[in-house]
Amino acid sequence: MRIFSVLGILFYATVLIIIGIIMIAFSLNLFLPIDINIWLSYLQSSPHSRIVTGLSGLLLILISFSFAQLILGRLQREKTIAFTTSSGEVTIALSAVEDLIKRLAGFIPEIKELRPDVIATKKGIMVDIRVVLKSEANIPDLTSRLQEITRAKIQEVLGLEEQIVIKIHIVKISASEEKKRKEIEKTETPPIPFGGYGRV
Repeated sequence: MRIFSVLGILFYATVLIIIGIIMIAFSLNLFLPIDINIWLSYLQSSPHSRIVTGLSGLLLILISFSFAQLILGRLQREKTIAFTTSSGEVTIALSAVEDLIKRLAGFIPEIKELRPDVIATKKGIMVDIRVVLKSEANIPDLTSRLQEITRAKIQEVLGLEEQIVIKIHIVKISASEEKKRKEIEKTETPPIPFGGYGRV
């Protein structure tokens, strides 16, 4: 299948390069209208040249269609995790795995928000997690815990033995509520002494 993909890419690259060269030649007036007329009349002059031209067009359409199906099928496969049981094939949407990982934020109190992105490859499952922390925490300990919990949960729920690579990006560290309250209290202006008394 990989050889077919490489051949399809080379074919498309060659066709696009030829079209690009023809367009450049037209822009530089390298093709005269007489040359184009001679070439077109040659293609239509004999039944053999018309058959070759028609078959070439049909082959181009078939290759384009099959290559598009291959790309779309691969994209569809990458959105799911598939495995076979004794009763048949099972597919799991990657969005379902992402929802499962989002719920793990409740197990770790230091995490305010968690946004996972899951990709299934031939090497295994790649999990990319963007995390917003509630407060200053021990980041190496926290990320190690999150990686272990995520890996264990995926293996437990999906029952997969494939490699699971988990990358974590800390995108923001929010101040704790108590710290915010203290900062607000500092910024408030203190009351003026004896402000409520008027001159007699």
